[in-house]
Formats: sequence, structure tokens, C-alpha cells
Amino acid sequence: MPELDPMSESQQGYVLYHTEGCHLCDIAAELLAKAGIAFQAIDICDDETLAERYGISIPVVKAWDERCLFWPFNATQLQEFIGA
Repeated sequence: MPELDPMSESQQGYVLYHTEGCHLCDIAAELLAKAGIAFQAIDICDDETLAERYGISIPVVKAWDERCLFWPFNATQLQEFIGA
């Protein structure tokens, strides 16, 4: 899972909630990377609250303004989500 600069969510703008071994999460990370979107990858298994919130929904892209894009999504939907 590619992780970019370890900045806070508000500084960086986007977070990818994922977990190791999730092939859909790997696809989502690739979509973000190919689109040139800086993001911080956060493993939900490291936080019980996140695991409860996103456990059956990952991968999830969360924006600084709390909007979330839930899987499934494609490159076009991702671009629309970020406002590109």
C-alpha cells in the first residue's frame, strides 16, 4: 500500500482508509496515485473506532471536509469527488 508524506488529514486533504491484504484497497490506492492525488493511507485495523466505522466499507477515500467516497468507484468518480 503506497503511503505518501505522513501529514495530518487537514494538511494533506485526503485519506485512504484501508487494511493490509485488501485487493480492492490496492486498486483504490493505484487510482489515487495515477490521478496524482496526495493521500495518507490509514489502516483501519490500527484503530478500533475506524474498524467499526469502515470495516465493511473499505476502501474509503475521505476528504478534509469529511466527505467520503465509498467503494466501488472508478477514476471518473474519483475525479468528480475531488472536484477535478
